[in-house]
Amino acid sequence: MEKIKWANNEMPKTDDQYFSLMGDEKIQKALAFHRSFPQYSETPLAKLNQMAAYLGLGDIFIKDESYRFGLNAFKVLGGSFAMANYIADKLGKDVSELTYDVLTSDALRDEFGQATFFTATDGNHGRGVAWAANKLGQKAVVLMPKGTTQTRLENIQKEGATVTIEEVNYDECVRMANEMAENTENGVMVQDTAWEGYEKIPTWIMQGYGTMALESSRQLEEAGKDRPTHVFVQAGVGSLAGAVVGYYANKYPDNPPKMIVMEAEAADCLYQSAIAKDGKIRFVTGDLQTIMAGLACGEPNTISFDILKNHVDCFVSCPDWVAAYGMRLLGAPLKGDPQVISGESGAVGMGLLAAIMQNEEYKELKEALELDEHSTVVMFSTEGDTDPDHYKKIVWGKE
Repeated sequence: MEKIKWANNEMPKTDDQYFSLMGDEKIQKALAFHRSFPQYSETPLAKLNQMAAYLGLGDIFIKDESYRFGLNAFKVLGGSFAMANYIADKLGKDVSELTYDVLTSDALRDEFGQATFFTATDGNHGRGVAWAANKLGQKAVVLMPKGTTQTRLENIQKEGATVTIEEVNYDECVRMANEMAENTENGVMVQDTAWEGYEKIPTWIMQGYGTMALESSRQLEEAGKDRPTHVFVQAGVGSLAGAVVGYYANKYPDNPPKMIVMEAEAADCLYQSAIAKDGKIRFVTGDLQTIMAGLACGEPNTISFDILKNHVDCFVSCPDWVAAYGMRLLGAPLKGDPQVISGESGAVGMGLLAAIMQNEEYKELKEALELDEHSTVVMFSTEGDTDPDHYKKIVWGKE
């Protein structure tokens, strides 16, 4: 069995220029926007009392995004907020003026016209962009990397988007989609990764993801917890991780939780950057083959990378078995705990936490993270069974 690898964050700190972008005021605006949707409801924060006791921890909380807007994943939070901000920007308005009712009105369509939103996706982000474009009367074009399953493609097609599977990896799909957007009248690239010259939309996407972090924080307080001691969050390009880490670091500036970021071993660009220790971004190339399709990204978001460099405690590279283990633990919970249907990219945190607490070979990591019976751990199950057949194969032991 391949080993989990980890690195304490010893990268040099920067001037933290992007940190304030994930401040409470900005995220409150995103939450207010999402609440204007008739499909909005707060997703559950599952409390796993029995699992926490079994693993020797104080509390384990799992934010269950399989209930988000009926789309089985969190990604729509980012795409929808970015699209609304883009439209607001074009009309000289503030996004707070553009509620769901306004955005879907004939008056706004007459004023704004129609754009075509381009994106690349492993599944969930593209589905969210397609759904939001459909609801807002806009067009969407989605490119998917090779190896994408038919189920993920069909989920996006159902939302009315033009979608293709390309013979290249995710990062190449991003470049292709961006070129198409640049060569299309009223074409707009909506991607949750940033690069030089492309930072406004990824920032809005990260702030949209902040809704999930803000909800989780409020739910923790309702459960009688002042603050988490540990936040585990997974990373593909790192936008989700930057949003969650940025939000919690802003909320608890004097006493932040320990922040742990996990990646798929096949696409562990942040871990590779952490072991280099020089603060420079490392890319991972190739086919990026992993069951964690949503994390198969080899080129990090530059804005997020800056936030993570300054506020993450530990970067962890996880083989596929870690995600599969997490899926089984959440899908077949101990008696008394709620079930969480968590897909491959959603369950890696649970698999990692259990491995750390149960395996002697990760004792050093457990001690470095100070995980014990006093720990309150928060994690984010970012997707449900977005590929149901694959989910069954893993959880039922056929793979």
